[in-house]
Amino acid sequence: MIQKSVCIYCGSRAGDDPTFAAQAQAMGQGLADHNWRLVYGAGDVGLMGTVARAAQSAGGNTFGVIPQHLVKWEVGKTDLTQYIVTETMHERKKVMFMNCDAVVVMPGGAGSLDELFEVLTWRQLGLHEKPVILLNTNGYWEPLVQLLEHVVARGFADATLLEYFTVVPDADAALATLRETLG
Repeated sequence: MIQKSVCIYCGSRAGDDPTFAAQAQAMGQGLADHNWRLVYGAGDVGLMGTVARAAQSAGGNTFGVIPQHLVKWEVGKTDLTQYIVTETMHERKKVMFMNCDAVVVMPGGAGSLDELFEVLTWRQLGLHEKPVILLNTNGYWEPLVQLLEHVVARGFADATLLEYFTVVPDADAALATLRETLG
């Protein structure tokens, strides 16, 4: 049986709420417990580092992709199962997405938003049907969900846009949704 892979988009910073790191820890542990490979941005800082260390500690398979210009900034985590250095951010995102079966977006900044909007756009264009899950730790993504609802209400996207992602409150719910969609 081929191992399923879950791409995690999340912050290279820890944020202002300790629950963010606790949920990253739970996601990494949960991926390993379900024998799903972690695909992520290969950093060893912020939530990225937390989720990767948790997956590794639980014996999980880890696949990290980082562009050369971020190796020092995001502290490239070279002890992963697979560690790939790309030339550009675009190549990083492509390699990460092409090597996963589902996406979970945890709290993060502009980079996480960029990754999310790219996969939502690709879905809108019919380029994939992979599940996309917003892990809404302590309501972090509520303003984003409201913005997307506003975009639909104002006629700039079809209502189906809102069906292309699932909002869950915590890692347990994200893992349950992944079990339903990945088997």
